[in-house]
Amino acid sequence: MLLASAVVVWEWLNEHGRWRPYSPAVSHHIEAAVRAGPRAGGSVVLGQVDRRLAPYIIDLHSMNQFRQDTGTLRPVRRNYYDPASAPGKGVVWEWENDHGSWTPYDMDVGITIQHAFEKQRPWIDLSPIGFGYVIDFGTMGQINRQTQRQRRVRRRLDLVYPLVTGAASRATSWPAAPGAAAAAAAAGPRAPPCSCPQCVLVRSVKAAAAPPAPAAHRSAAPPAAVKGPPPPAGPGATPPDSTGVSQGPGKPAPSSQAIRRQASCVVSGVAPAGCPASPPGANGKAGRAALATLNRTSLQRLALAQSRVLIASGVPTVPVKNLSGSSPVNPALAGITGILMSAAGLPVCLTRPPKLVLHPPPVSKSEIKSIPGVSNTSRKTTKKQAKKGKTPEEVLKKYLQKVRHPPDEDCTICMERLTAPSGYKGPQPTVKPDLVGKLSRCSHVYHVYCLVAMYNNGNKDGSLQCPTCKTIYGVKTGTQPPGKMEYHVIPHSLPGHPDCRTIRIIYSIPPGIQGPEHPNPGKSFSARGFPRHCYLPDSEKGRKVLKLLLVAWDRRLIFAIGTSSTTGESDTVIWNEVHHKTEFGSNLTGHGYPDANYLDNVLAELAAQGISEDSAAQEKD
Repeated sequence: MLLASAVVVWEWLNEHGRWRPYSPAVSHHIEAAVRAGPRAGGSVVLGQVDRRLAPYIIDLHSMNQFRQDTGTLRPVRRNYYDPASAPGKGVVWEWENDHGSWTPYDMDVGITIQHAFEKQRPWIDLSPIGFGYVIDFGTMGQINRQTQRQRRVRRRLDLVYPLVTGAASRATSWPAAPGAAAAAAAAGPRAPPCSCPQCVLVRSVKAAAAPPAPAAHRSAAPPAAVKGPPPPAGPGATPPDSTGVSQGPGKPAPSSQAIRRQASCVVSGVAPAGCPASPPGANGKAGRAALATLNRTSLQRLALAQSRVLIASGVPTVPVKNLSGSSPVNPALAGITGILMSAAGLPVCLTRPPKLVLHPPPVSKSEIKSIPGVSNTSRKTTKKQAKKGKTPEEVLKKYLQKVRHPPDEDCTICMERLTAPSGYKGPQPTVKPDLVGKLSRCSHVYHVYCLVAMYNNGNKDGSLQCPTCKTIYGVKTGTQPPGKMEYHVIPHSLPGHPDCRTIRIIYSIPPGIQGPEHPNPGKSFSARGFPRHCYLPDSEKGRKVLKLLLVAWDRRLIFAIGTSSTTGESDTVIWNEVHHKTEFGSNLTGHGYPDANYLDNVLAELAAQGISEDSAAQEKD
């Protein structure tokens, strides 16, 4: 029970187990329906406030988000935060994803970032809350602690989330307050129902799911088909059908109209004109009984038959997908959704999505061949590579030139002027804080004090990467845990590469204990999804990529230990900025073929890790 003011943030649970916030505008829309109580009907159509969310409906009774075109259900919750925190001020923190668009942080993470920003701290380490990133407010960048990769972040102002005061329960029941029903009764008659197609669908779903009324109430109430006189029809307009939706200019109804009315009889139990009559009071019961006797296949066949008629008559269609899944729930929901939408007078087309093909057809041992020009068929990594250089100062001395007269500009590591001492406040290096150096190849200038601190916080492998331009000095190595990499050719072709066979790479890494170079030394780490199968075309460029991946494997740069961006799990093995193709015969997730630019992209990613054809030659020597 909350006894003080709080801001309400409505959130939904994604497939990775993380609660993602709705926008302030959507939260206001949902909260308004909650405060309206039973008058709102218990359903919230999100497309009324955000067109991008048009397929989604929230059912406040079950606290679920329902997607109409796929039948997917996701839990939602009503969460409370301090009014003085980011959502109470309308502050949203976002990071730039690989597609160049902006993604908001989880609410807890955004609040943590905003708190550090208000304290005027130069940066904030998110590791204590399970994210291996540092936010640098000077450069407005997000830095991966393991790879040092940077992304842009931004702070923007939006609407303030809804504010509640007084006693408010955190329970997810609906109506939100015990007196909501009484308040609704005292408020007088309900407002006219919304006539948009989505609201019509919601009412149709509720009519189909509602239990039959007791016999005494049925006898006292007028029949469901009896309504008040409809408003006068305009010129050329036909009367509304059983759903209350006007059918447009008057003309004979197509044959699909009869099918929609028949579906309406089955689902809702209401008998509009053209439906076979049934005894009074038995319509709802018979309709539900008829629906209950239909299995998933029957539902799909009925909906597909309706779709064919709609397509043949030239009616625009709405796709309802997810019919080929193995689960009996989502396909059935998709089929029922199609029937209900059709019964409500909405055009529906049920389609089957492309099938995910992760692995090639079975291959016998005799069909697996070694790769021409590549020795062996597997590599192992066991121990951490030896450190190069005795001290950080000696390592950096090879890459730096002293600057006697520093320029009057900021050091991009500590954000202090180069003419002033370093602003780094961590463990004290043995160099003077006002000493300034210039990197020999890229000519970027920093406090030597800051560079030593950055080196100490890294892998300490004798290499240095310029934080501004990412130029690598020395040989960069990573923190990949021990494992095995296998590679060979299989006699199948990838989509987009019909003229060559396929290189299959199999990575195997077992769970274990983190070493001193990892985020939490001595703590166990997990290894999910291994062995991981990846694919390259067996072409000249594909073999070139493989040779460079072998160099990256030997340098422990393929994987790292950190927080998974897909599941949110910490202390687990994750990919390390070099993308792999894990789909063999499809590209539904973006990690498959065809992809005309993939080989060039992965070569660029390897080059960013300091791995090129020269590196492969050096490793061979």
